[in-house]
Amino acid sequence: MPPTPGAPQYRTDPQAGRTHSARELRLAEVFVELADTLDGDFDLVVFLERVADRCVELLDVTAAGLLLDDGRGRLRTAAGRGGAGELLGRQPEEGPCLDCYRGSDVVTAPDLARCDDRWPSFAPLALERGFRATYAVPLRRRAEVIGALNLFRGVPGDPPGGDVALARAFADAAAVGILQERARQRREVLAAQLQAALDSRVVLEQAKGVLAERWGVGVDEAFTALRRYARTHRVRLAELAQGVVTGTVDSGALREAGG
Repeated sequence: MPPTPGAPQYRTDPQAGRTHSARELRLAEVFVELADTLDGDFDLVVFLERVADRCVELLDVTAAGLLLDDGRGRLRTAAGRGGAGELLGRQPEEGPCLDCYRGSDVVTAPDLARCDDRWPSFAPLALERGFRATYAVPLRRRAEVIGALNLFRGVPGDPPGGDVALARAFADAAAVGILQERARQRREVLAAQLQAALDSRVVLEQAKGVLAERWGVGVDEAFTALRRYARTHRVRLAELAQGVVTGTVDSGALREAGG
């Protein structure tokens, strides 16, 4: 019989002897997609927006968003879908994400109408925006919690079975992507610093050679004069050496002042 229009489609795995729902197959595709965080064109903002999109697509929620620790212990909005943005912006002061982040565990609110005492600002605003329930899961990598993923539902009640576990998986994928990007940025900064140090060393050696030849002294004496002049005149040694090499620094004045 042909499939009923609109009904979930299934595919049989002959080797496993079972069927996979369209949702299971889509989840597999999505987690492969989210695992690809090492591409040279990786964009963290796009990645986090994609995580929020996929949560709305595959979980029983109407909105989703992510908050990240800004490095000073304050949560900042990183991505939002389905009208979650305003609610995320309120949560540095109160809300499920803040509680989740501080407690390093899942926070649930199956009925926001009963959360006025818990979140006196957040809960009424969420209800006004049409949300009736919410939950948050930590963005965690081992013991490190770097933020929270917030999910919003249009009806009261606990999340359907399995959705919290899937939300944790989405949060874990987001955390891995964030931390890999931070590690890449640190590597790039360190590489740039190392290259700058090596370049400065080359220029310094050139400047020592120029002065040693010009003054008829040893390179150690030339270096001592460079270093003394840089310290006395509060200029960076690398900049002074560059000036010697390019001829913008008067070597005679340098020897007189640094000698």
